[in-house]
Amino acid sequence: MKIAYIDCFSGISGDMFLGALIDAGVQSAIFEETVAALNVGARLSISKTDRSGIAATKVDVLVNEEVDRPRVEHEHYRPHRHGHTHEHAHEEVIGHTHHITETVVADDDHVHEHEHHHRGLKEIREIILHAAISTQAKQTAIRIFEALGAAEAKVHNIDIEKVHFHEVGAVDAIVDIVCAAVGAEALGVDEFVCSPLNVGSGTVKCAHGEFPVPAPATAELLKDAPVFSSGIRAELVTPTGAAIVKILAKRFQPLPGMKIEKIGYGAGSRDFPGHANVTRILVGTSGTDSQSDSTGLVGLEAQRETISVLEANVDDMNPQVFGYLLDRALDVGALDVFGTPVQMKKSRPGMLITILCKPEDAQRLTKLIFSETTTLGVRMREEKRAVLLRRSLTVETQWGEVRMKVANLNGTTTNYAPEYEDCRRIAETNNIPLKSVMQEAVRIYLEQEKKNG
Repeated sequence: MKIAYIDCFSGISGDMFLGALIDAGVQSAIFEETVAALNVGARLSISKTDRSGIAATKVDVLVNEEVDRPRVEHEHYRPHRHGHTHEHAHEEVIGHTHHITETVVADDDHVHEHEHHHRGLKEIREIILHAAISTQAKQTAIRIFEALGAAEAKVHNIDIEKVHFHEVGAVDAIVDIVCAAVGAEALGVDEFVCSPLNVGSGTVKCAHGEFPVPAPATAELLKDAPVFSSGIRAELVTPTGAAIVKILAKRFQPLPGMKIEKIGYGAGSRDFPGHANVTRILVGTSGTDSQSDSTGLVGLEAQRETISVLEANVDDMNPQVFGYLLDRALDVGALDVFGTPVQMKKSRPGMLITILCKPEDAQRLTKLIFSETTTLGVRMREEKRAVLLRRSLTVETQWGEVRMKVANLNGTTTNYAPEYEDCRRIAETNNIPLKSVMQEAVRIYLEQEKKNG
């Protein structure tokens, strides 16, 4: 299987990700064509630079022929509350400029209101949907933007549709995110894997005050992702960078076993002494080719991985607790959990509890079994398994978006299914049968696949 490992040892931003993609072999012309297709008055400036002795690719977005770099990306998308005045402060943090608001004081000390155009998610979706890029890239870009909007909405306790983006900042974010989606597709990998993220440290000044790093929206986006700080007093992960890895990365972990074929470095705006301010992408193949391995599977293109299996027998527990344990185990990282009826000693009926998980989650889930059940012992072992290559895409139904899970075997789609939680939410909200939502999602997916050939 071909994978791309996003190494965020010095954080990540939208422009750093684009630079790393180009450095790893994605043709810059693809990005230039994408920006032209967006028709938002922007173009790219792409150059080679040096970051602490490492040659890297630097990508700048020029809006109306002005470089909208450096800047702090999270100041471009915040909830816009209309008032009598706008303020515009320009503040540099790790080489990025905040585009906040603008206060203009006339000679008579009266404050005049400046008119600025702001783009909401609805308008941004329309820009993306009308661009001449692939359907898959459009869906990915919209998901990234919606993740960004959802984080801002959560932080500020407002509806996602009320999150607006400043005109210049919105253009820059649109370019970064859409090019990230197009470039990720052009890289031609089966899976993106992301390292733990170095978020930096210190504080960052936002429109709403001074906050510790990571900024509120960034922290929201990085939920469930492993993060750390190397001590550099700067904001290393921006909201755009966090949103990109949140949507693209299927898993977060240290460098997996792989044969490295290409390496790309994307430069940040600042050059820290003794620390290369770059995002690195390693492209290669993992141990999932057609060679025979210890699983004994030959000619099967599937991801091989090692998992932990936890088991416990119980015969004196309230059956209601098992349902609770199942939900809790899945919430804290179990890959699967199930129960098997068994006949135990003295002819007592019992339940065999089985949890599948990643090896690094085994200890946490073992503690969960001990705390939530009456068992006195948990058996554990490691097993190898083969997993079909999977991807996720979104289809638009008449009631809203539904995510589809698609599995492939040796390049052929073998299974596809709509995400149950999405379908259930739509069914409950619209008071329609669940099966109708699921059938409609499958129908639209099959139509799109037929159209895309």
